[in-house]
Amino acid sequence: MPPDLLDATFAALADPTRRAILARLAAGEATVTELAEPFAMSQPAVSKHLKVLERAGLVTRGRDAQRRPCRLDARPLREAVAWLADYRDYWAESYARLDEVLAELTAGEQR
Repeated sequence: MPPDLLDATFAALADPTRRAILARLAAGEATVTELAEPFAMSQPAVSKHLKVLERAGLVTRGRDAQRRPCRLDARPLREAVAWLADYRDYWAESYARLDEVLAELTAGEQR
């Protein structure tokens, strides 16, 4: 994943409103009007959030006669998770070493 797209993905996920929009779109496509319903904000404000999500590649908009439904595109999320997996492995190894040290300390105290 190019660094700028990874940055855009994490920047888009940093906002709770955008995360809520993604959660809604995970259940299926929706219009801006439908996405705006649960929020105390205008449709233009929701559209601004959608533009951030679109720039990150997380949302696409289609055209269905008069409707322009929004859809989730989870590929950038998958790539972000893959990037984070390296750090998950690092922390798992660090915790395993810490467990070994604690076991040695505990064994030394019991003698």
